[in-house]
Amino acid sequence: KEHIRRAIDYALDPGRGGFVIAGRNDEGIIGAVVVNDTGMGGYIPEHILVYIAVDRSQRGQGVGKRLMREAIGAASGSIALHVEPDNPAKLLYESLGFTNKYLEMRLAK
Repeated sequence: KEHIRRAIDYALDPGRGGFVIAGRNDEGIIGAVVVNDTGMGGYIPEHILVYIAVDRSQRGQGVGKRLMREAIGAASGSIALHVEPDNPAKLLYESLGFTNKYLEMRLAK
């Protein structure tokens, strides 16, 4: 949960940038998307989707797709994201036009 809080703080910090979009119904928040600015437009995408969540009771009802469409509309440039190959959300991202451009490699220290 700490990494989510930090991503939100980053998005809402005017010196860094990004945005948070929340989906609501009569009972409260049912989903959220956090997008951070990279500050490296022209080299890598201007934004990175760092977090998306939909309440379990609302999954399969199009909430994630609506949140992602709002995020895409709010972004001023390209958006990157990371997703595991077997994550069901991968199909959602592909349906919205996201493509697999690179293979990511990491060195953990």
